[in-house]
Amino acid sequence: MDEECCEVVVTAGDPEWLAGFTRTLVEERLAACGHLLGAIRSVYRWEGAVHDEPEARVALHTRRSLVDAVVARTTEVHPYDVPCVIALPLVGGSAAYREWVLDQTRPV
Repeated sequence: MDEECCEVVVTAGDPEWLAGFTRTLVEERLAACGHLLGAIRSVYRWEGAVHDEPEARVALHTRRSLVDAVVARTTEVHPYDVPCVIALPLVGGSAAYREWVLDQTRPV
């Protein structure tokens, strides 16, 4: 496979906002799909204080070449000042699934 796939993780405080954002990315062909977890707990330091908050998380499957576009789109519309948006490499898995991810996303 010439193009590599990856997983992009995005978190948000509102699960419904994150589901809608995921749908937008799929409609725009920036991601083939997103697997949403509606109840996670984030413990983090922000502006000098430690916070412990409920959040939602999505694992987006896409092309590595689209990561910058996903990061830009997330930064553009996310309600957080500094959203969590990270990309993780896929080191293996079903060749048929990876091919499906490539078929469902736009080439760069």
